[in-house]
Amino acid sequence: MESFSAMCKHDAVRILLVTGGPGVVKAAMQTGKRAICAGPGNPPVYVDDTACMKRAAKAIVQGASYDNNLLCIGEKEVFVLDKVADQLMAELVKAGAVRLNAPQLERLTKEAFTFKEGQGAGCPEPILNKALIGKDAKVLAQAAGVNVPDKTELLFAETDKDHVFVKEEQMMPFIPIVRVKSVEEGIAAALDAEHNYKHTSIIHSHNVEHMTAMARALDTTLFIKNGPCMAGLGLGGEGYLSYSVATPTGEGVTNPKTFCRVRRCVMVDNLRIY
Repeated sequence: MESFSAMCKHDAVRILLVTGGPGVVKAAMQTGKRAICAGPGNPPVYVDDTACMKRAAKAIVQGASYDNNLLCIGEKEVFVLDKVADQLMAELVKAGAVRLNAPQLERLTKEAFTFKEGQGAGCPEPILNKALIGKDAKVLAQAAGVNVPDKTELLFAETDKDHVFVKEEQMMPFIPIVRVKSVEEGIAAALDAEHNYKHTSIIHSHNVEHMTAMARALDTTLFIKNGPCMAGLGLGGEGYLSYSVATPTGEGVTNPKTFCRVRRCVMVDNLRIY
């Protein structure tokens, strides 16, 4: 924070683009300089029974493994209609993901999170093990006590909706899969997991009413339908690569104009023909 403060106070710095947690965002907004601040994201995915499971699985693997899930737009948890959950997980395996069993999931959870003394899983602020952030899936698998091929891109396991991997933004190539019994339950669970950050959400469905219901309920800056998260930033979908998704300060998906000062230069009387 001291080095950050020194940089902010420097005369050459006229605009700040900040991410890295609420502490540094708050500090940036108190500098008196213009600050564009990225907020947290915990993007949920909902999959219903009208979706193409093969396509959905491919997109989930592609998005959740992109840059080892370091990006805040990355798929962080999946809610899937119970009747197609087994089919989706089978397609995830076909797409190259590796499924962890319950003991392996428990071991990975203990390696990935620590809790303050006297608190257990589900406490408000579990501490993420920074040594695992952004690591390859093979490293996570070793932490879970299982060997996987070197080229494995993503791990997954079935959990309940209150699991710490669902609630917390974990920046690693692992994704929890949660069964739901209806579209209403799926959207409600997605809204709860997203924590009202209004950052990013994803749906795999061919039902326009389901898409509309989720879009209205979560009201996220990015809403991707039937594709991986990166499609929201122009990688295979509409939009363009953004420097940041600035939620606290309201810029949303930033672009070059966000960082420019618009000038107006006015001449009065001269150069008037009439």
